[in-house]
Amino acid sequence: MSITTTPSTEAQELAPVSAESLAELLIAKERPPRPSAVSASLTFGWRAILKIKHVPEQLFDVTAFPVMMVLMYTYLFGGALAGSPSEYIQYLLPGILVMSVVMITMYTGISVNTDIEKGVFDRFRTLPIWRPSVMVGYLLGDALRYTIASVVMLAVGLIMGFRPDGGVLGVIAAIAVLLVFSFAFSWIWTMFGLLLRTEKSVMGVSMMVIFPLTFLSDIFVKPETMPGWLQAFVNNNPVTHVASAVRGLMDGDWPTAEVLWSLGWAALLIAVFGPITMRLYNRK
Repeated sequence: MSITTTPSTEAQELAPVSAESLAELLIAKERPPRPSAVSASLTFGWRAILKIKHVPEQLFDVTAFPVMMVLMYTYLFGGALAGSPSEYIQYLLPGILVMSVVMITMYTGISVNTDIEKGVFDRFRTLPIWRPSVMVGYLLGDALRYTIASVVMLAVGLIMGFRPDGGVLGVIAAIAVLLVFSFAFSWIWTMFGLLLRTEKSVMGVSMMVIFPLTFLSDIFVKPETMPGWLQAFVNNNPVTHVASAVRGLMDGDWPTAEVLWSLGWAALLIAVFGPITMRLYNRK
């Protein structure tokens, strides 16, 4: 007598699937939509913010360093340059704010170079995303650092006696102009981050560029007190235009020319260094 058995449902489910059936399942499955340029950029920006969350020591340069700068320059040079620290801080604080934010933009290039050394960029290049979104994400994440530095500087300045006559609107407008310029200025360091081999090289070259631009400006003193040959450079320095715009907006003067100069420099920096950075990124 023969016994006929019927395979159970569970056994049928566990049976191996043929290659043809598996291919049909994979082809029939609908693929997720490709992320937009904005979505991809925001995702990489969030990645940069998470790096700050996991390594909070990165915020030292946007908190302790600006505070030391404003305290040191106000109380060391305030009496000699303006008669008293309380008078000097009205001129100095907007300039130190610009100097601190511009100096920390170089960390964008350092972050790019570090990811290249770790091989993370090899993975990014294989993703079906808008190619510049990786770079834009770095810059968006660092915009949070610039905002934190601005808030810290303003809080310390208010405690020390700084009083912006432009009010809340003037302060917000000043920070907005500074953030736009810093975003554009950071493209220089992304280029160096892709071009140079080590993060120490990126930092060294960045300091060689930043120091002349920040110290040879109107951040500490008015250009009228300088020699004529130096005034020619200072008056055409992009950092001078930004510092004057930020200072004027906080004072309530609304300097249209300086704001336009600052935004014009920002557009020029993106137009020049943006394509160069993406060309290096595509060839890296």
